[in-house]
Amino acid sequence: MLVSNCSCCQHIPPLDYFPTCPSSHPFHCCQCVPSCHFCQQNKLAFGYCVPSCSTCPVPTTEQDGTTEPDSSETTTRITGTEDIIQFPIPANPSWSNPKLYGWGFQHFVANVGSTVIVPSVMVSVGGGGNVEKARAIQASLFVMAINTFLQICFGTRLSVSMETSQAYIIPIISIALSTYNNRNNSLDPYQRLEQFMRRVQGASLISSIFQMVIGFSGLAKYFARHLSPLASVPLVTLTGLGLYFRGFPLVAKCPQIGLPALAILVFSTQFLPRIWKAKKEIAGQVAIIFSVAIVWTYAEILTVAGAYDNTTQETQMNCRTDSSGLIGAAPWIKTPRPFQWGTPIFEAGDALSMMAASLVAVIESSGTFYASSKLSGAPPIPPYALTRGIGIQGIGTMIDAVFGAGNGSTASVEDAGLLGLTQVGSRRVVIVSAIFMVFLSVLGKVGAFFASIPLPIVGALHTVLFPYVASAGLQYLEFCNVNSFRSMLILGFSLFMGLSVPQYFKEYVFLSGHGPVNTGTTWFNDVMQVIFSSPPTVALIVAFFLDRTHTPGACSTWKDSGRYLKDKSDESEKTKEIYDFITSLGDMCS
Repeated sequence: MLVSNCSCCQHIPPLDYFPTCPSSHPFHCCQCVPSCHFCQQNKLAFGYCVPSCSTCPVPTTEQDGTTEPDSSETTTRITGTEDIIQFPIPANPSWSNPKLYGWGFQHFVANVGSTVIVPSVMVSVGGGGNVEKARAIQASLFVMAINTFLQICFGTRLSVSMETSQAYIIPIISIALSTYNNRNNSLDPYQRLEQFMRRVQGASLISSIFQMVIGFSGLAKYFARHLSPLASVPLVTLTGLGLYFRGFPLVAKCPQIGLPALAILVFSTQFLPRIWKAKKEIAGQVAIIFSVAIVWTYAEILTVAGAYDNTTQETQMNCRTDSSGLIGAAPWIKTPRPFQWGTPIFEAGDALSMMAASLVAVIESSGTFYASSKLSGAPPIPPYALTRGIGIQGIGTMIDAVFGAGNGSTASVEDAGLLGLTQVGSRRVVIVSAIFMVFLSVLGKVGAFFASIPLPIVGALHTVLFPYVASAGLQYLEFCNVNSFRSMLILGFSLFMGLSVPQYFKEYVFLSGHGPVNTGTTWFNDVMQVIFSSPPTVALIVAFFLDRTHTPGACSTWKDSGRYLKDKSDESEKTKEIYDFITSLGDMCS
């Protein structure tokens, strides 16, 4: 039944990777049409077809436990605001709305940590200084913006930005050590850095082709079709929890800044909106900008006052706001150019280890995509949209290599967490954040200024944002039978192994200097180290294997794992893809 004055009946899905309910199957917000693809997908995502109205006339009669329309009776259903999912802003804000630019800048601030950490580690292990770090950070900002545009326009079309992946750090360190050992006597330090960066670029180019094959060949689609909600829980949950070392450990590097930053962030994002009800929207949706500004000013005052003058070198590096040296090393205006480090060098061993890192980046991105679709109020991401997003991610990795960022591309976990914090799921907001990245990559001094945010403040941001992604993974439990011992085994064992195995590999490297897999083949050692150092990757391998092999013939298996809620529509995948392609051409990035 279609009620003309009901806003929910006029509901349009937040994303257009997914066709709306066809006109031949009119639906009401409180009634699910079994033959409607949109209704089935929303039932899988939210438990009912579309968001319920607060007051909505629903003609119903109950017969034998079923609900059918009946014109003789009309009942009124009152749904409390705490009993339904709180959807974010469903429509794109106007370009003239100043809030849009505040939200976009907040997304940029949330991604500053990844913009700085990964390029800085890469240049440091290669033997570069602050000038080279500034160049790498500028390139990283530029390619992050381009990859975000591509992902929103042609990829998954989710409200999530792309960033450089830290999964590539292990093969990068291996390439750096190999460069030092093989060419230490014949090259000066800068030439050695260029040689190292050229090898990283060549390996990244080959790994990008590997990612595009995974995406565009349909392998990711096959995987997504067989991924049950039960196996999705460890993947998405550990995508957030697996980054725990970028949370409180960064905060504790300088407690004088980190702990106040964490306290102010929690207060301003969780308690201030409840206290300042007159400005609840502003207090909750731009609280990160004000919190970072307050704590950063406080850190600057401590630095100028000489609070760290007589402390250790490590304390000064983590606490002082002028310790990065990026502002003085960066030029005022410099446009990132392709192959700024020289012609790429291709070596088979480098490429194989980078391909393993690209596979891990794909798995971690998949977890972020699933979390983003949950936190942005979108329907569950279809397999063909995930496939397209992974293929576009491979193109992004190629762009990273061409412009000298070195690392591959992955979906931003921080950005996904910010969707849950602000409840603003508009793609236009993420587009604005990408525009900020483009301008700041060209304005070197300004970009370096924001890149010099102390890492304890960045750690406080991660401590607040990552839990939203972990919680989004736990939401998939509503589709599973958690009272089943089979479900308990799969969940518990995969989560435990996803945390325990990577911790073992990391501790082994710290104590012995090499991984537990120590054969005579360096690239094989790196492949094993990369795969088993990623918590979501290990958890997904264990959960997917157990879910597909443990009592597959039992009648309760499909219900226990939530697979019975998978899409049963007769509409073909090809029809959906054609519809989505036509829709994307119609509105592009709007």
